[in-house]
Order: sequence, then structure tokens, then C-alpha cells
Amino acid sequence: MSAKDKVQSLPPFGLKDKIGYMFGDVGNCFILGLVNGFVLKFYTDGLGVPAAIVGITMMLTKIFDAFVDVYVGNKADESVAKPGEGRFRPWIRRFRYPFIIVAIMLFLPVVAGWALPAKIAYIAVTYVLFNVFLSTVNIPYGALASALSAKSDERASLSTFRSTGSAIAGALTGYTIPLFMYETNAAGEQVISGTRFFIIAIVCGILAWISYEITVRCTTERTNVQAGRKLDAKKMVTSMFKDRALLALIVTDFFVVINQQLASINQTYLFDTYFHNKTGMAIAVMFNYITVLVLAPFATGIAKKFGKRESAVVTLVFAVVIYGIMYFVHLTDWRVYLVLMFFGAIGAGYFNLMVWAFITDVIDHHQAITKIREDGTIYGLNSWARKMGQAASNGISGILLGLIGYQSSTAGHAVVQSAGTVQGVYALATLLPVVCLGIAALILAFWYPLGKKEIRETERILAEDRAKLEAEKTEA
Repeated sequence: MSAKDKVQSLPPFGLKDKIGYMFGDVGNCFILGLVNGFVLKFYTDGLGVPAAIVGITMMLTKIFDAFVDVYVGNKADESVAKPGEGRFRPWIRRFRYPFIIVAIMLFLPVVAGWALPAKIAYIAVTYVLFNVFLSTVNIPYGALASALSAKSDERASLSTFRSTGSAIAGALTGYTIPLFMYETNAAGEQVISGTRFFIIAIVCGILAWISYEITVRCTTERTNVQAGRKLDAKKMVTSMFKDRALLALIVTDFFVVINQQLASINQTYLFDTYFHNKTGMAIAVMFNYITVLVLAPFATGIAKKFGKRESAVVTLVFAVVIYGIMYFVHLTDWRVYLVLMFFGAIGAGYFNLMVWAFITDVIDHHQAITKIREDGTIYGLNSWARKMGQAASNGISGILLGLIGYQSSTAGHAVVQSAGTVQGVYALATLLPVVCLGIAALILAFWYPLGKKEIRETERILAEDRAKLEAEKTEA
């Protein structure tokens, strides 16, 4: 059978691929929902490490990992596709094992009895390994979308399914983990349980493995089966700084990710320290994901009617106004806080839902101006920006908690925070979104160049280029 016949024998793109691709991010977020939302809490209150030290350690390790993304993306592009396997699915199948094992190792309860230098070394080593193996799974997973179909509308549907999968797993972990991570000590106080966190990590790891298995079994790679060219680092950097759309998207996503990460972290401290309500904490963390499910049915229609950039600017400004009101009113009822927070999360969530569509626009625009299609490189660069945002958020959160006087507890013992610290926790949870989302809105409004008109022009240029290429092939 010829190579052409093998390609033609592949099953057509359909719902099975969409569901399979969705479960890839379900698997990711069973792990990331646990780690991004709760590992800092485990380190400070489960292991007793000062917040500032934890934040700086996590920030430095995350900066290193950000550069791993570009390397892994290039190596995945260079992979030789095996019949029936493709280039990207084998990465997910192979590297899910070390990724899940290291994720569980982040929550070892025995570390609570170690000396502080040993705890810091443990955090640094395991967090570096966690992020490296995350790259070996997540980058090929992101690139997999372009291999499942060559049609833009089918890829757009994959983006929606991916966001939905992320929201489902994120909501489940965000709501359930706070309900199980505490135990009552001899004094009758609710304290973080290292043993319970370890059990939670094992459960999340099992669910992630099952989800990845669904992904590799239910998806079929149909396009881009040939190995790509090697990474030209100098050309990549030069290209990035010449492409205004790419650079603006990277910076925008950087600030949105900082806000997203800080929201997940700060809400944990807010409901533990300020509201003293673990049910509210569970709902708050879940809101960061469930808003995606609320927006998903309407996002594509909104973007089509008003434009992705235009609608994203409006929703980001809306979120800034909501969080600004929350900061100045200084709410004391956790239920009212949750109501307003839900609307703020709606405003911030729209960009997160549409970011993959933004990346597609940037890839097309980059091809229009350079005549080179660089899906993997641009995806890797955007992932780099997101990792840098995560690194910054870890450092910012830890440092700011230290500045407001937050005292880490030791295993099995609760710490009463000062009144100033409690008020500072509230300020962090409400004021930081105003700053981060406000900057993102300004960048999209005044720096990012791809509005509805510019995207139509890009589509026209690419259509002309394809027509010229077909004409040249016909003449040859």
C-alpha cells in the first residue's frame, strides 16, 4: 500500500477526535488544578516553609522550565512519524508516566520533618522535574491539534473542546480538594494534612493517566507527518521581535496568566485566612473554571460578530471594574464576594477561552508577512510566555505574602495571622486582578494589531499565496 493510500485509509475527523483531544486537557488539569492551586499552600502550611522562600524557589525553577518548552517543541517536530502513531501521540503515551509520578512526589508528607535547607532542596528538585515532564506531555499535546486536521474550522472546534476539558477537570479539583485537604488537630483546629494531600495527589494521578489513555486511543494524526526542520534560535528571536502581533499576544498572555495563577493561589489564602470558610474556598476555585463552561456556547458567536480583539478588550475591562468595586467596598460576606467574583471571572475567562484562536490568527499573520508557516515555534513561544507568567505569579505571590506578614504554620499547628495580614490578603485577592487584567486590556486595545479588518486582510493574502502555489505546481 502506498503512502497516499495509507493517508486516504485514515478515518475522517469527527467527534471521536474532539472527545479524545478534550481528555488530554482533562488529564493535564487533574494535575495542574492540584499543583497550581494548592502546592504553595502545601509547602507553606503543610511543610512549614516561609512563603517568600517558596515563591522565589518556584519562580526560579519555572523560569528554567520556560525555555524547556521551546526545546521540547522542536524535538517533537523533529520526531519521525510511525505508521498509526504520528509524531505527537507517542510523547503523551511515553512521558505521562514520569510526569504523574513526579506530580505525586511534590506532596510527600514525610518532608515536613526535614530541616529547612533539605525542604528547600526538595521543593527545587521536584518542582524542576515536574515542570520538565509537564513540557514533554503538554507541548506535544498542544501541537497535536494541528496534526488532527488541516481545516481551520475543525481546529477551532478542538480549541473549544480543549477549554471545556480544562474547565471540567479544573472545576472538579478546585471544588473537591479543599473539602478533603484539612484535618482536625488535638486542639480542635482545622489544619493542612500532608497525608491527605498525598492521597489526593495519587487519585489525581490515576485520573490523569486514564484521561491520557483516552487521548492516545481516540485521536488520529492526519497531517504534518513529516519531520520538521531544526530550530534556528537566532532566526526565531529575530522573527519574534519583528512580528508585532506575536509579541503583543505573548505579553498579553503573560499578564493574563499571572492573574489566573494568582487568583487560584490567593483565593485559597483568602477563604482560609479572611473568610475562614473552606466551602467558599472550594466554590471560588471552581469558579475559575466553570466560567469557561458558561462562556463556551457563546464565545465563538461573540468573536465572529464583534471580533476577537474587540470583544476581549471589553470583557477584560468589565473584569477590571468588578474587581475594583470588590477592592474598594471591602466585602465581609463571603457569599456576596463569590457573586461578584463570578462576574469578574467571566470577564477574565473570555480571553482564556479564546487564546488558542488568537494564536491561530497570529500564526496566519506571521505566515502572511514572512511566507513561512511556524506553528510549532509560535506555540512554543506562547507557551514560554505562559510559563514565565506562572513563574512570575509564584514569585509575586510568595513575596507579597511575606511582605504583608503572612506566617507559615508548622505541620499540625494553626497560626493566627495579624489583623494587618488578614486585610492584606484581601487586598492581594482583589487588587492584583485590577492591575494584571488592566494591563492586558491596554495591550490588546493599543498594541495588538489584529482586529476584524486585519484578520480579513490576512486571509486574503494567504488565499492569494495558496493560489499562486497551486498555479506554479500546475505549470510545473
